[in-house]
Amino acid sequence: MHPLAERVLKGDVRATARLLRAIDDRVEGWSEVLASLHPHTGRAWVLGITGNPGAGKSTLTDQLIAHYRRAGLKVGVIAVDPTSPFTGGAILGDRIRMQRHALDAGVFIRSLATRGKLGGVSRSTADSVAVLDAWGAKIVLVETVGVGQDELDIARLAHATLVVMAPGMGDEVQAIKAGILEIADLFAVNKADRDGADATVRDLEMMIGLGHELTHAGAHSLHHHHQGLDLEAMKLKIAAEEWLPPVVKTVASRAQGVEALAEAIARHRAHLASTEKGERRRIERAREALRVVFEDLLLDEARRRLAGPIEAAAMQVAGHAVDPYSAAVALVARFGQGA
Repeated sequence: MHPLAERVLKGDVRATARLLRAIDDRVEGWSEVLASLHPHTGRAWVLGITGNPGAGKSTLTDQLIAHYRRAGLKVGVIAVDPTSPFTGGAILGDRIRMQRHALDAGVFIRSLATRGKLGGVSRSTADSVAVLDAWGAKIVLVETVGVGQDELDIARLAHATLVVMAPGMGDEVQAIKAGILEIADLFAVNKADRDGADATVRDLEMMIGLGHELTHAGAHSLHHHHQGLDLEAMKLKIAAEEWLPPVVKTVASRAQGVEALAEAIARHRAHLASTEKGERRRIERAREALRVVFEDLLLDEARRRLAGPIEAAAMQVAGHAVDPYSAAVALVARFGQGA
């Protein structure tokens, strides 16, 4: 086993930080270290935390860290931040966030820059989760900036997705637009001491209930097309497999509602452990992890082998000798031929 991997498995904080930096910078040999760590991963529970800016995600994340630490669990935190256009680094550093945990040896907080990637989730996030898993974290919290495609990306990466909303921000409408209702496992209406909190909870529960009714309507429609199916058995299976996302009111700044939220998270984890849905999600997470690594390596290899042709094609596109679509198709064909 790689010496750096051995140190990470022993819980060495400096070695873990060094490996995370190597992964983020794609230092030579990083993938070999990750490969040696892989057999020792799969023990951490990964919770994605997303939502619109201003909803209080960081404060709630801070409170969840404290909750899990009181339970004696090692906690890993990955805060995916917007990239500075000047330095390429994360604008919001981990030194700014969650400072009270900075000296706790049982907490490892890592900020990652999005590097301009559409969707906001850093290319290094999945690898960083694996490292913190190997380091010994029992819970890994992945907090995103909550813009655009983030929610869908984090849902594929995490065991569970927590969407944080705040009253008076129009989050409910935004949730429908972003399709969050389809991927959220839990909702937290934070800043619940504000006016409109109860209305926000009611609106969310109504939308969740509507989705629930549509699911059952779909099953009933399926029965009409397949008369041989046992409708009652189907209903029982749907009831057992179904998870209605709970809506929990929190005031993170005062640590209110955090215990109730943690209990809801634990119930969801138990639900996945006892249903086929949990196994499907485990396979989907593995598929997504493989896809991310494959696409990343494929792109790096294509850029390396086609550096010259890409530059030549760019000059042709700039001179309007060819359109970018045809040029890209030609480059893909050339790559496929082993160029």
